[in-house]
Amino acid sequence: MLPAARHQVIVDAVQRQRAVRVSDLAQQLGVSLMTVRRDIELLEEQGSVERIHGGAKLPGDVSTHEPGFELKSTQLRAEKMAIALEAATLVQEGMAVGLSAGTTTWALAGHLVNGPPITVVTNSIRIADLFHHGGASGPARHPSTVILTGGERTPSDALVGPLATAALKQLHLDILFLGVHGMDAEAGFTTPNILEAETDRAFVSTARNVVVLADHTKWATLGMSSIAALSEADEVISDSGLGESARDTLREAVGRLRIVDAGSDPSVASTAP
Repeated sequence: MLPAARHQVIVDAVQRQRAVRVSDLAQQLGVSLMTVRRDIELLEEQGSVERIHGGAKLPGDVSTHEPGFELKSTQLRAEKMAIALEAATLVQEGMAVGLSAGTTTWALAGHLVNGPPITVVTNSIRIADLFHHGGASGPARHPSTVILTGGERTPSDALVGPLATAALKQLHLDILFLGVHGMDAEAGFTTPNILEAETDRAFVSTARNVVVLADHTKWATLGMSSIAALSEADEVISDSGLGESARDTLREAVGRLRIVDAGSDPSVASTAP
């Protein structure tokens, strides 16, 4: 296939799906990953697409666009793993733990599944399935109890809407680990999905301790609907790619900021009151 034809296929895919993976494009086009990356670089220079880690998306900040779980799970894996490992240190046996839907909370679930027995409340089918089948080492030795809310399924595999919200309002959680689409000084923690924002707000209202898990790319990313103000989080765990200005804003707004280094031992995190 000629380069011009490849470029048109890529642009069409991005316009249709809003975000696409390099690996999927390479398979569709029958070319190497490097060829697709070069095509995307050229298309970005032309303003047709915008490069993201592992793929491409429509140019500009689209506050209503919600990438699918598969695409998000390929992005910033080291950072998400470091954040998840740090978050796991906050969980103790017997806790009632809320896990909102998302790829970073899913990474955290992978550590908790073989940890001490807890009660997990989640609106993520992926997380519930992970606890059902066990982690990388097989079924958990001391299985945790998992409560999965009902609701309507989103592109990020979250269950949302009145059923999910009503179920959550009846519960009381020791700690909530909240995944978000974006963080902003004015808008707070946001998501592109209005129903998911409502469900996440119900999650926040049930928890004694709210811990937001967000890699550095979430800062200055704005979803259409606000979940909560920055000040409503007791802690934020992010990675060392977070800029100093963002750190200063979060230090002033949240109870505690934890910064983990994805390139070193993630069990050692710097903290700020």
